[in-house]
Amino acid sequence: MSPVHTLTAPWQGEAPTPLNPDTAFNGFICAHVLHALERLGLLGRLETEGSVEVPSFCREHQLDQAVVHALVSAAESFGYLAVSGDRVRATRTGEEVRQAIGFFTWGVGGYHDVFANAAAVARGERRFGVDLHRDEGMVALGSAQADSALMRHLLDQEISRLDFTTLVDLGAGVSERVSRLVKARPGSRGIGIDISKSATELGAETVERYGLRGTVEPVCADVLDILFNDHRVEGADEADVVMSFMFLHDLLVDPARRDQVIPRLRAAFPKANTFLLGDTTVRPRNGGDTLPVFSSGFELAHALMGVPIYTREAYEELFAKGGMHLRSAVPFGAPHTYLFVLEAA
Repeated sequence: MSPVHTLTAPWQGEAPTPLNPDTAFNGFICAHVLHALERLGLLGRLETEGSVEVPSFCREHQLDQAVVHALVSAAESFGYLAVSGDRVRATRTGEEVRQAIGFFTWGVGGYHDVFANAAAVARGERRFGVDLHRDEGMVALGSAQADSALMRHLLDQEISRLDFTTLVDLGAGVSERVSRLVKARPGSRGIGIDISKSATELGAETVERYGLRGTVEPVCADVLDILFNDHRVEGADEADVVMSFMFLHDLLVDPARRDQVIPRLRAAFPKANTFLLGDTTVRPRNGGDTLPVFSSGFELAHALMGVPIYTREAYEELFAKGGMHLRSAVPFGAPHTYLFVLEAA
C-alpha cells in the first residue's frame, strides 16, 4: 500500500458505538433540525454576526415564528444553540458543525427519500432511478459545501506542485473548480466535462463570472462515451492534467468493463502526465468502537442505489493493473476519502 499522510482523528470519529436508542433517534431529529436551520439561513447568519434575534430574523425572511422557535428550541436541546430571550448564538459545537454542514445537506437534503425507502428497495417494491430518486440539487450543494470546507485547500496544495497548460475536469458540474484553478494559473486553459445539460449551461455562466470566456470551455458529454465510444471533445486530448472528484466509482459500475476504465482514461488523454482522482472509500472495519461522520451514510446510500464502492486497496490494485503509478494517496478532508495522485507508468 502506498504511503499516506497521517490520518486525522475525525477519520476515526467520535460517535461511540453501539448507538443506544436515545442517541440514534435524537441524532435523526437533530440532523433534520440542523439541515432546516441551514436552509433557512440561520446558521449562516450566526457565523457572520455571532448572534441573531429570532423575531426580527423571521420578519426579515417572512418565516413562521412559531416553527422557527421550535427548531431553535430543539437545537438548544441538542447543544448547538444557546438561547437568551429572543436572541440565539451558536455554542462551540454549533460553530464546529459549519465545517460538516455539507454532510447534512447531502444526507438529509439529498438522500432522505432513498434512506426512508430502504425496506421497499429490499422488497423490490421500489427501484432507485426508476420510481425512487435522490434530490440532485441538494446532493450537488452538499458536495460543494464539503469541498469548500474540507477539500479545496488540499487540492490547491497538490495543483501548486504541477505544471500544466490544459486542465480537464471530469464530472465538472458547473465548472466552478476548473475555472478557479485556471484563473489562478495565467496562461493555462481548461475544459469542464459533465453529462448534465443544465449544469453545462450554468457552467457557461460560471466561466463568464470568472472572466474566462474562450479560456475555459464547459462541455456536455458522457465520460463513458469518451472512454468507450470514441466520443471526442475538442482539445481534451491535449490535457496535461486530468482530474475528477467523487466520480470514479460511477465510472466503475459496469463489472464487464471495470478493469478497462483506467487504461481507457490513459488512452483518452494521451498527453496527460498527472491524474488527480478523488473518491471516498469503504471504511476499514478494524474493530474500533467509534464512528466518523459521513462514512455509514455514503456506504448505505450507494448500496441502495446499486452502485459498488471500493476499499483503498481495491483502488490501488485497479490503478496498478491499468498502468498508472500511484505517486501518493492524500487524505482528502471527508472521512476515508482520498485524493489519488497518479502518473502514467
